[in-house]
Amino acid sequence: MNEIDTEKIKETVLAMGIDFVGVADLEPFMGTKVIPSNLLDGFTRAISIAKRLPATIFEKITDRPTPEYFSVYQSVNQLLDHIAIKIALLLEDNGFRSLPIPASQLLDRENWYGAISHKAVARMAGIGWQGKSLLIITPSHGPRIRLATILTNSPLEPDKPIENRCGKCTECRDACPSGAIKGVGTEDRYKNRDEALYFSRCLDKVTGEFAKLPEIGAPICGICIKVCPFGRSKS
Repeated sequence: MNEIDTEKIKETVLAMGIDFVGVADLEPFMGTKVIPSNLLDGFTRAISIAKRLPATIFEKITDRPTPEYFSVYQSVNQLLDHIAIKIALLLEDNGFRSLPIPASQLLDRENWYGAISHKAVARMAGIGWQGKSLLIITPSHGPRIRLATILTNSPLEPDKPIENRCGKCTECRDACPSGAIKGVGTEDRYKNRDEALYFSRCLDKVTGEFAKLPEIGAPICGICIKVCPFGRSKS
């Protein structure tokens, strides 16, 4: 198996148009929920990549998602998927197994899970901390990002989580149109989403109302993202 330079890989990924990249050790994820259950077999690392979204897109949101946000949301997901495939192929060309996990793919529609939690991987990879909304919060752009993951057996040097900086802020809780955010803080991570959210309230709002808007057609919201003070547009 070939040697690999972690910093060079990160530089290459950033040159592809990615704004944030980090590496997570997969050992802490063994035994956690993934789909399928053997998803992580043969993999030791996960590369987390994030692309920021224009802050002004969120400033146009009031009490519901906008068509502009929906368009950007879709476009950035597609961009992440394209780049994740390129990264996976790059790793394969260097002699390592790799598997790109799509940015927004729902595999368990009853419980609302994807293959692996992009947010959990991003937190372990040092991209940002997990806010009270459960979203990953970056110091520079807040939660105005989209995420994708690449699993690999490449011996990349793993990053470490960064300090949670939400403190006593409850702006996401106060703004949530469904009252789904409990406002419970954590220094490390939430044991499960029910610790931070009334998840069914969020799900009912985005699937029962927002997804039915004729110009949206997808279960998105964006309100808690808009109000986060980290990276919020000053205009």
